Amino acid sequence: MDDAVTRLEQDPPTVGRTPGRAAVSSWIGSALEYYDFFIYGTAAALIFPKVFFPAGDATAATIASFATFGVAYVARPVGSFILGHLGDTLGRKRVLLLTLFGMGIATFLIGALPGYGTIGVAAPILLVVLRLVQGVAVAGEQSSAGSTTLEHAPPGRRAYFTSFTLAGTQFGLIVATAVFIPVSAMPTQALLSWGWRIPFLFSAVVTVIAWWIRRSLHESPEFLNAREKRAAAKAPLAVLLRHYPLDVLKVVFAALVSVASTIVSIYSLTYGVSTIGLSRSAMLWMIMLSNIVALAAIPLWGRLGDRYGRKPVYATGALGVAVLIWPFIWAVSQGNVALVFVIGILLSGVVYSAYGGVGFALWTEQFGTDVRMSGVAVGTQFGFALGGFAPSIAAALAGPGLVNWVPVAALTTGASVVACLAMLTMRETYRTPLAELGRRSRPTTSDEQQTTTA
Repeated sequence: MDDAVTRLEQDPPTVGRTPGRAAVSSWIGSALEYYDFFIYGTAAALIFPKVFFPAGDATAATIASFATFGVAYVARPVGSFILGHLGDTLGRKRVLLLTLFGMGIATFLIGALPGYGTIGVAAPILLVVLRLVQGVAVAGEQSSAGSTTLEHAPPGRRAYFTSFTLAGTQFGLIVATAVFIPVSAMPTQALLSWGWRIPFLFSAVVTVIAWWIRRSLHESPEFLNAREKRAAAKAPLAVLLRHYPLDVLKVVFAALVSVASTIVSIYSLTYGVSTIGLSRSAMLWMIMLSNIVALAAIPLWGRLGDRYGRKPVYATGALGVAVLIWPFIWAVSQGNVALVFVIGILLSGVVYSAYGGVGFALWTEQFGTDVRMSGVAVGTQFGFALGGFAPSIAAALAGPGLVNWVPVAALTTGASVVACLAMLTMRETYRTPLAELGRRSRPTTSDEQQTTTA
């Protein structure tokens, strides 16, 4: 109780903060992002090779289709520099709206895009362009949402409110699964002609809802003060590269814990269904139930992060994943559906959620307000991009039929341990007042001294 009172005295509530609206705004933006992620990945595997590429060579069409999926991971680091800069200069809210409409419009247009049979080679070219737009937009979504939510959060509850940034991803996957399952059951001709478009066109509904929530969200008082009084805010990338290079690198490596997510959702799904012969619906239900559990688990881990610190909770998630990935993939290799469900839900729904509960709070708290969004955007998007290629690396390690799963488990464990070690080098920030975050990374400027004095 004394600690809580002390923190309140050091970091008093500020008029103008709207933590609830900021958290909901963050949550629904992440939901839209991962809704798009799931439906695009599914369509790239099942639909796009037959719709957007010439008939005749199914393997080449599939490879090309997966290449369009990977394009977004190339665009995300580039987008992080652009949108991070805009968020630290023009404002978090403007970037929140920009990323929202960028993702929403691009996803909707994919659903309306004519196929190869109608416009020829222009079809895959336009698909790549729209995928690039999605990648750039995604690069600024979580960093702007996380920064906004952190700066609106009340003292002593920053991890809890910021946890909604990643909690939204679970909801997005749940909705995408619920939409795509009945669509995929349609007759093949109807599915390939118009049925696959439904999930993409449905993104317009989510976009409108998210815009309605975000339109009245105000910039945080902390950001407004920084923009008015700190000259450094005019060149956030220069300040970031000069004073925070190690902090950015730490976030890059700490974000490698995301490797576990793509290994579970992509490699284990493909390995279990194609090689072992497990039911596709059973594996999808396991993933869906894991996400339902995570919806509740992530905010609870966030509360623990506010009470006991970010680092113990983060370490629990990263090291727990490093251990549980072995029995999980082993259970898949044995075709034991019951064990796959139990261990899979424990791994993805409970333990991995510990990282989700405190990750964005810890990362955003490493940077000062003037460079916060740039630091988080660049660090996470480079780290997530490395994680995004994990399934391809896993496929190469596992060999034909994906049967050699031991190197895949070792890859996941290694990434999780590296993420944990990187996290341990960060500052523990759960007791640090909002106005003092990032101060120890660089000398205090004269502008900041005047601000503090005022």
